[in-house]
Amino acid sequence: MGKLDFVEELLQDLKAQNLYNTIRTIGSPMDAWIIVDGKRVLNMCANNYLGFANHPKLKEAAKKAIDEYGVGPTAVRSIAGTMDLHLELEEKLAKFKKAEAVVSFQSGFVSNQAVIPTITGPEDVIFSDELNHASIIDGCRLSKAKVVRYAHNDPADLEARLKEHAGARRKLIITDGVFSMDGDIAPMDEIVKVAEKYDALTMVDDAHGEGVLGEGGRGIVDHFGLHGRVDIEIGTLSKAFGVVGGYAAGNAKIIEYLRQRARPFLFSSAVTPPDVAACIAAVDILQESDELVKKLWSNADYFKSKMKELGFNTGQTQTPITPIIIGDAAKAVAFSKALFDNGIFAMSITYPTVPRGTERIRVMNSAIQSKEDLDFAIGVFEKVGKELGVI
Repeated sequence: MGKLDFVEELLQDLKAQNLYNTIRTIGSPMDAWIIVDGKRVLNMCANNYLGFANHPKLKEAAKKAIDEYGVGPTAVRSIAGTMDLHLELEEKLAKFKKAEAVVSFQSGFVSNQAVIPTITGPEDVIFSDELNHASIIDGCRLSKAKVVRYAHNDPADLEARLKEHAGARRKLIITDGVFSMDGDIAPMDEIVKVAEKYDALTMVDDAHGEGVLGEGGRGIVDHFGLHGRVDIEIGTLSKAFGVVGGYAAGNAKIIEYLRQRARPFLFSSAVTPPDVAACIAAVDILQESDELVKKLWSNADYFKSKMKELGFNTGQTQTPITPIIIGDAAKAVAFSKALFDNGIFAMSITYPTVPRGTERIRVMNSAIQSKEDLDFAIGVFEKVGKELGVI
């Protein structure tokens, strides 16, 4: 046997379990309707909540930044990569989030890997929701701290775990704000009460809450009115903001320490000028108006209500994330293919992204979808659901 034969075996095993992911290719701007593998389809799959990915003001800002700053900083932030654009974005994000300070990173995923290992170590204990995102899990591993998982969205179980580790040097509670596969919201108000009782730090990854929850899309901390009581908020600029990048917002001393010691800040090149400028434009739009946020929720409420009327299982979603739970990997893959054949782009989600038996189509609503778009999607879901015996 050759030394790489095992890779072929692993790939064949994935295919046998219906877990092999065929990656489709986008051939157009990310919009309501897009070109996928050469076919025009309604986009019900991307995280383009507010339509910023192809927004004229963001594109204009990116083009202008290229003319003024070039295409890249060519250095890490701590040496020669911090441009005034980076500082402008951080200042505007801090104002938008009503936070003391912000430091930006290359992505939301990287932000968790920057923060968690920087503020915790082997003598500390991290309390992590059992359904937290992979970026949180990887950040916890890098920290070498003891990781204690608590039951999903269960403050009582969290408190029980805190009691068991009351003597830890440092205690950090981490949760997603909105859970990306189910669309449910972490009970941050109750989590913060427990954290304050046991003198624990709190950190929330608000990747799917930015631009969605709170006043004008300010996120989960604003949603619960917890400004100043959550120590660290992680945000992404690649979902509702439509561009790329991530950041940490919160206590000014923590943010300054991250600038001094977070490895992605020290050892990976800064985000490019056009990306940063586009992010600034997105923040400016949200500061000026909540119109797009309201349209997003209107579209999501309409779509979810129709899905439930048809008899689809949409789980426990509380947000524009709408899981259509199929419960079988092969059928979920077949459902996604049939949707595509009928003009809808919505990928199947299977293990290990979700537990076995909860395989699904995850629908992502957007402010740029029209009622006609949604009615078209509802009709296709009904047709495919009946053909495959899901409803």
